[in-house]
Amino acid sequence: MPYTDAHDDLLPTGGTAGTPERRSRFAWAITGSGHYLDECMALALRLPNVDLFLSAAAEEVLPMYDFGLSELKDRCRVFRDKTASSVPVGLLYDDVYHTVIVAPATSNTVAKCALGISDTLPTNIFAQAGKLEIPGIVLACDTKPVVITKAPREWVELKPRNIDLENVERLRRVDFCRVVESPDELEALLDARLTELALTWNTSSS
Repeated sequence: MPYTDAHDDLLPTGGTAGTPERRSRFAWAITGSGHYLDECMALALRLPNVDLFLSAAAEEVLPMYDFGLSELKDRCRVFRDKTASSVPVGLLYDDVYHTVIVAPATSNTVAKCALGISDTLPTNIFAQAGKLEIPGIVLACDTKPVVITKAPREWVELKPRNIDLENVERLRRVDFCRVVESPDELEALLDARLTELALTWNTSSS
């Protein structure tokens, strides 16, 4: 159909999608890693107005580290990876979230985020946040040649592959993304973000 003036109202209007001033919540995505999981959950539950987005793997792993789904639901909103199209991601378009955190992020999730693949709830919310220019923070698990990680019953020494380390560096170049390597770095960045938003930590996570 040839273009006519009648089509003016169908054309994109330009500008940034959404209204940043209306966004009021943190979106915290959890993947299937036990590395730094205790520390990440402690930080997440200290944040004001935080919602959790669980991958299917996270839902399996959390109980192994004594985090029950029902208990988490008593403390914050929890969204599960139960739809092929990651329906909960639509909340980003409703101007709900000002910050997206993926922590802890497995090497699988880091690779997908670095390559623009979004086929889980965490990778989908990360990708869509970037398209809406919402700041994202990722705590990557495999960032050193040797990683000591907490398994459910013991401590384990892992040696990330070169491809895992390379994907972390790729992720650092993704728009609107900050990569951190430890819970201390994550806490410092969240502290700065809270200050920027004129918010404060919850005084208790209980």
